[in-house]
Amino acid sequence: MNATAAPTIVTAEDANKKAVHSDMISPRFYTTDFKAMDRINIDPVRAEWDKMMAEYEGDNNHDHFQRDAAFADEVATGMASLSPEMRQEFLDFLVSSLTSEFSGCVLYNEIRKNVSNPDIKQLMTYLARDESRHAGFINLSLRDFNLGIDLGNLKRTKKYTFFKPKYIYYATYLSEKIGYARYITIFRQLEKHPEKRFHPIFRWFDLWCNDEFRHGESFALIMRANPDLLRGANKLWIRFFLLAVYATMYVRDHTRPMLHEAMGLDSSEYDYQVFRITTAITQQVFPLALDTDHPDFRRGLERLFALSQAMEKAKARGGLMGTLRQGVCAVQAAATFARLFCMPVVEQDLSPQVRMEPAW
Repeated sequence: MNATAAPTIVTAEDANKKAVHSDMISPRFYTTDFKAMDRINIDPVRAEWDKMMAEYEGDNNHDHFQRDAAFADEVATGMASLSPEMRQEFLDFLVSSLTSEFSGCVLYNEIRKNVSNPDIKQLMTYLARDESRHAGFINLSLRDFNLGIDLGNLKRTKKYTFFKPKYIYYATYLSEKIGYARYITIFRQLEKHPEKRFHPIFRWFDLWCNDEFRHGESFALIMRANPDLLRGANKLWIRFFLLAVYATMYVRDHTRPMLHEAMGLDSSEYDYQVFRITTAITQQVFPLALDTDHPDFRRGLERLFALSQAMEKAKARGGLMGTLRQGVCAVQAAATFARLFCMPVVEQDLSPQVRMEPAW
């Protein structure tokens, strides 16, 4: 099925509207219960935690996010080869990626300012530092096209969603680990096929994704230090967030088919490779995994994408019939999500050692 075209990004105003906009698949901004965050105890994993804090302090990516002399020439050469439609998909990718990175920066910084727990405060200081670099680096690429995002305005005007701390742990852990899997999969593909690297930002993904991986390790340690987060009814929440994150990624990626095609990737196969990597990683903390290669699971994600496209067409149609059609699509999407949620999961034993190495 062909993807419905996203709103065109031509001016900085368009880019900023895109970043501020909130819908089911756009990156969100979060806030949480800071008092509950303050009560987190990481003593059961103290040795691994202290080692990780030393890694953050060492800051091995301190000088990574600096553009080299070849960057501007590669931008000029690569972007000239793109069709207008492909250019729009790439700009949409940059705005979405920046919003996601900056979302983490805002959340981590707000937690840092509102907690007194020294372990959590120290961690959030490092996480906010890294995410600020990531967002700033992407924004430089948007400014190359005079499409820079006003991050101060984005922080003030973007809608915030309240999540309990445990939801933050599940969702942010997954976001960081899936971010690693996405970046490393793209990097490995373009490492094999450098002729398909149409923008130099992809050269930075190798070391960049190690930041994402380490961030996920932090939340893995928090959850393993507080094992009640991984038991009982909380296993249902883990299943929910796994499905929600995977489904959102699948639908969003399939709205940009040309982006993946330009890199020599098929959107579906790219997504399932990312799911496989993420599933392998989550064995460090999650007692279950989704069977993402099951034919029914794949059909369910295809159905969600088809419904999202039908909903966008109904929204564009407007009027009473358009509104009614949106309602029907929403009900059908909820039913499809529920069927996916009820599929059998793969039970897995947690790895004895929490920390993992980014070996993909």
